[in-house]
Amino acid sequence: MAQKKENKIRSNRVSTVIGQGTQINGDVVFSGGLHIDGAVKGNVRAEDGTDAILSLSELGTIEGEVHVPMIILNGAVQGNVFATEQIEMATKSKVTGDVTYRLIEMAVGAEVNGRLLRQDDNLKEIVSIPSDKAKKHPGSKAKGVDENFAVES
Repeated sequence: MAQKKENKIRSNRVSTVIGQGTQINGDVVFSGGLHIDGAVKGNVRAEDGTDAILSLSELGTIEGEVHVPMIILNGAVQGNVFATEQIEMATKSKVTGDVTYRLIEMAVGAEVNGRLLRQDDNLKEIVSIPSDKAKKHPGSKAKGVDENFAVES
């Protein structure tokens, strides 16, 4: 059954390809399907309100934030990843940054050097909280944790 689901996700349309040997310097905004075998030095973002899908092959790299509803990773991302619907992390995927997701699937060998943050099903949008909007939460008693942070209203 997992094989059927995987094939369904991968059969979505790909309308744009960034090929091996190609490097994009700057942000990429897209709708539909984007497949990356090359390198992007900038943020990758799906247009608002679209059911876009990003696939990053084992040859592909992204240096920047990724904001896409559905993501299939098998390459490297240096930056935070926000998957508002689902993320599949294949064997050779590596994220150096936080991964915020609603649904996640990780294969043996997938690597996250950051935090895994599950998005609440009731949230429509995931946003980053700037550090100047965070305040120390008093009374933290978690072992090995110096501070907890809460969002200022």
